[in-house]
Amino acid sequence: MSFNLRHDAAVLAETRRQFFGHGARGLGAMALASLAQGATLPHFAPKAKRCIYLHMVGAPPQQDLLDYKPKMDDWYDKDLPASIRQGQRLTTMTSGQSRFPIAPSKFKFAQHGKSGAWVSELLPNMAKMVDDLAIVRSMHTEAINHEPAITFIQTGNMNAGKPCIGSWVSYGLGSMNQELPSFVVLNATHSNPKAPVQAISARLWSAGFLSAQYAGVALRAGGDPVLYINNPDGVDAKVRRRMLDSLGELNRMEFEKVGDPETQSRISQYEMAFRMQTSVPELTDLSKETAGTYEMYGEDARKPGTFANSCLMARRLTERGVRFVQIYHRGWDVHGELPEILPSQCQDVDRAAWALVQDLKQRGMLDDTLVIWGGEFGRTVYSQGKLSAASYGRDHHPRCFSLWMAGGGVKGGIVHGETDEFSYNIVKDPVHVRDFQATLLHLFGIDHARFTYMYQGLDQKLTGVEAAGVVKALLS
Repeated sequence: MSFNLRHDAAVLAETRRQFFGHGARGLGAMALASLAQGATLPHFAPKAKRCIYLHMVGAPPQQDLLDYKPKMDDWYDKDLPASIRQGQRLTTMTSGQSRFPIAPSKFKFAQHGKSGAWVSELLPNMAKMVDDLAIVRSMHTEAINHEPAITFIQTGNMNAGKPCIGSWVSYGLGSMNQELPSFVVLNATHSNPKAPVQAISARLWSAGFLSAQYAGVALRAGGDPVLYINNPDGVDAKVRRRMLDSLGELNRMEFEKVGDPETQSRISQYEMAFRMQTSVPELTDLSKETAGTYEMYGEDARKPGTFANSCLMARRLTERGVRFVQIYHRGWDVHGELPEILPSQCQDVDRAAWALVQDLKQRGMLDDTLVIWGGEFGRTVYSQGKLSAASYGRDHHPRCFSLWMAGGGVKGGIVHGETDEFSYNIVKDPVHVRDFQATLLHLFGIDHARFTYMYQGLDQKLTGVEAAGVVKALLS
């Protein structure tokens, strides 16, 4: 095999990978096949075209909201049996406690809908739509702290650097609207100043080793909705257009020399930013929303940055063809003062989440829009710190937690999985985080085992290398 070494500026700019690529076109073909993965999708007919993922950062306590445990009333302030704990690893926040007193939920539960699902009084609006929901009470994970747990459920790995779900879906299925990104992120505010807040960052909506064009674009509540897309003072649209044309030509010349695909991504991102100068102001102008819409979502929907406003924006985004919308709502890390903090957290999200599902349904969009509500792990049935009749707190608990899904091919009116009477261990139909991810991809017509991207010599997948399966009982 011979190499045609070109002694010019292009050679000096080549990366090692590109240099060897000149003499190994076969490897280039393999890489092309990997890049073509997205073009072969979906693997089968999808039920979902879009997803709105409502992530409650900090982990809502399942036994206070969706996993009713009435027998715990008789266990108030009694120690958690060792036979239930089974030597489980604890966080440093409770591992030093001399005892683990049971804290029954202070909140009342009732059955709702044809399914008879038990739901807490804190979620009266979600309770009204249980027949639209698949409530999963048997979620579980290995992560016991927020940072790795949120990263795990969002990217399939506890270590940062992997693409998140929205990026995988955008890469695989592409955009449905050339005027807006295929993946948008909204960070909603919470109302209770006492609610503990977990830090989150852009790595959660990163594209990881995928091209940067598949990363989530954060839509801000204040100032410019998207940073750096508006023209500077004194630069009009014609000037910007000429500048982008010239810049695009320079980037194309660079690509011809070096062959770095990220150069092409830069070109497409500049063009997207130019188009968003028109599309984003129209998107964020809520003046034409009807009075009926605000009656449904509540007056908070008029306030930029609230969860209600974010849900309304999510409907507008998906209505305009955005493939994946991620909403983060923080303040759910209830280690203490739970009876005071949890009601306000629920009030922030309950009505708006219900309104979002109803809004999609009345517009004929729910059938192909998947909506997800949940956190990254569960909470302990025993109290962290002092337990009293008026107050208690709950520590992190990875062995079981609850979430719900609606629309987009999900079977409504079901409750999947069971936990023991302590809401501590799963006794029926466990659903691991990887199973949840495999099911989400399946609803988009994607076989998680075949949806791979070659990186660092490995066929990378959202669901990783361990076993994962689609939860068929959740499918309509």
